[in-house]
Amino acid sequence: MKKFFITACAGIALSLTGTHLAQAASHSHTVQTGDTLYQLGQDYSVSTEAIKQLNNKQSASISEGETLQIPAAVSSEERELLARLVHAEAQGEPYAGKVAVATVVLNRVDHTDFPNSIKEVINEIGPSGHYAFSPVQNGMIDQAADQEAQDAVQEAIAYQGNSQGSIYFYNPEIATNHWIGTQTETIRIGKHVFAK
Repeated sequence: MKKFFITACAGIALSLTGTHLAQAASHSHTVQTGDTLYQLGQDYSVSTEAIKQLNNKQSASISEGETLQIPAAVSSEERELLARLVHAEAQGEPYAGKVAVATVVLNRVDHTDFPNSIKEVINEIGPSGHYAFSPVQNGMIDQAADQEAQDAVQEAIAYQGNSQGSIYFYNPEIATNHWIGTQTETIRIGKHVFAK
């Protein structure tokens, strides 16, 4: 419960729109007793906002027996790649920080200045000729993700659309790119500053 509360606060603080990730084909789900939009997002690896948008819902209220269209999920390959990035980038950071790192990648997918898939965002090479994420450059992305990183990715996907739009993060103690410090800060979690 504590982990959920902390990540709910972080999820609200980091914005996603979920549009690119939810545009593929959908399927139906009949609401059962105890179902919530959050749980459906976790179960199907989609955002609650994407479910609401696809079903023209203004609130998170659902009723037993109601049929919902569920957007296409993030692929297992992209979830695994994102979890490995989170593991490499946020080892030693609080769980909420791991959710926030995953959220940055998802926000980039939905932002017009970045590629349109998780894989392309993670493997993007910037104008300086370096990868956008240092674990891709240094090979740390190849390490297996732990369970906490995998859980953080699932939570970030489920919370898409419920935050402030962070598309950058950095550790000010070790950052060498001073441009990043000129961006609008959205939140600090652990050693990371998140910005847009």
